[in-house]
Amino acid sequence: AIDYPYFYYSTVNTGQPSPYDLNNDGKLDNFGNDAWAFGLYPGQYGMMLLSKYPIDVNAVRTFQHFKWKDMPGALITKKADGTDWYSKKAWKEFPLSSKSHWDVPVQIGNETVHVLVSHPTPPTFDGAEDRNGKRNHDEIRFWKDYISVDSASYIYDDKGVKGGLSPNSRFVIMGDQNASPVEGDAMREGIKSLIESPKINSDFTPASKGGAEFSPKNPFGINHTAFWRMRADYVLPSRLGFKFVNSGVFWPAKGEPMSGLVEKRESSSDHRLVWVKVILE
Repeated sequence: AIDYPYFYYSTVNTGQPSPYDLNNDGKLDNFGNDAWAFGLYPGQYGMMLLSKYPIDVNAVRTFQHFKWKDMPGALITKKADGTDWYSKKAWKEFPLSSKSHWDVPVQIGNETVHVLVSHPTPPTFDGAEDRNGKRNHDEIRFWKDYISVDSASYIYDDKGVKGGLSPNSRFVIMGDQNASPVEGDAMREGIKSLIESPKINSDFTPASKGGAEFSPKNPFGINHTAFWRMRADYVLPSRLGFKFVNSGVFWPAKGEPMSGLVEKRESSSDHRLVWVKVILE
C-alpha cells in the first residue's frame, strides 16, 4: 500500500450557518439550504489532501472567504421577476467557494508542485434560478483565472494576499468538480474552458473498462468517474514541468482484481479514484 505521511486540511463553508434565507423558502434554518453551502453541520463534506511528499504548510493559500461578488462578471442569480435572488446583505457576505479553494505547495525533492484543490457545489438541488449551477460554474472558473497571468489580479486569499499563481509554476488541479464538458446539468462552458486552458495538459482523458461496461450505451461511459454516470472528478496537471506517462479511472470491470471494491456504491464511494502518472521535469 502507498504511505501518505503528510496531510493538509482546513475549514470549509459547508454547514457553516448563515443568518439569511438563502433558498428563499420563507424559513430560516441556518443549516442545510440556508448554510453558506449545503451541510447539516460545519465541516460536512469537507476535504483533506494526503501526500507522499512534504507539504509547505506555511505557504498554503486558502480562499474560503473570497466573496463571490468580487469576481468580475460573476453569474448573478435572479428570480423569475428579474429581481436579485439573494438580498443585498447576503450577497455582500456570500463566499464563492462551497467548500474552499486551496493552493497547497508540495515539495518533491528540490521542486515545488502547487496542488490546487476544490470541490464545487453540485449544479443541481435548486430551481429554475439555477443558483447552484451558477456557483458551480464560477467555482470552476476561479481556477482558470488563478492560473492565468492576465485574469488573476482580482483574487485575494484568506490572509489578504492578492493575485494568482506565479508564472512558470508547476501545478495540478484536483477534485470533484461536479461538472462535465459533454453531459450532465452543469453549465458546461465552465469546466470546458478550464480543461482547454493552454496551461493545462488536456491531451488525455482518464478512462476505465468498468465505466464503459457500466454504461454500455453511453459513448462517454469509458470516462465516467461516478456511479451516477458522469465525468465529475479531475486530475489536471500543468503542461509546464511534467512529462505525461499514463492515466486512468480505478473502475475494474466485473471479474477483474478488486472489482468488488466498486461494484456496490456502499463498498467505498459513489465516485471512482482518478489517477495520472507523470514524470517531474
